[in-house]
Amino acid sequence: MKTIITYGTFDMFHIGHLNLLRQLKEMGDKVVVAVSTDEFNLGKGKKTLIPYEQRVQIVESIQYVDLVIPEESWEQKTSDVEKYNVDVFAIGDDWEGKFDFLKDQCEVIYLARTKNISTTDLKRSLKRLLSIPHEELCRAFEVLEVLKNDLS
Repeated sequence: MKTIITYGTFDMFHIGHLNLLRQLKEMGDKVVVAVSTDEFNLGKGKKTLIPYEQRVQIVESIQYVDLVIPEESWEQKTSDVEKYNVDVFAIGDDWEGKFDFLKDQCEVIYLARTKNISTTDLKRSLKRLLSIPHEELCRAFEVLEVLKNDLS
């Protein structure tokens, strides 16, 4: 039995997250996912849009995931690898080299991210959209409605 572990916030769950979890399941028999708690994220200076409990429910519902645990600190990775008899620690290649200290305990793999998708980019787009004045958004929707009617 080969156990794989990964860590993440999994805020605004998207196809990149699903691709990662699918890839992990293809690599092993058991996939353990540590989801960052809201408190841990705040300590990292990250604010999530979706509360921890809901993010856990989303990740638990994915067919490729066997177990979800809370990520409450950077330091827990070493003990998690031992506690869950982890064979492979895998995470996106944006973390390349950051978890090499685990190589004494298990194999460490940095996986290529899904191109053109990230939670950070989604949040930036949402922030830009929300910064558009209300009146401009209303006018844009009016124009879209006219175009839609013209095309019908």
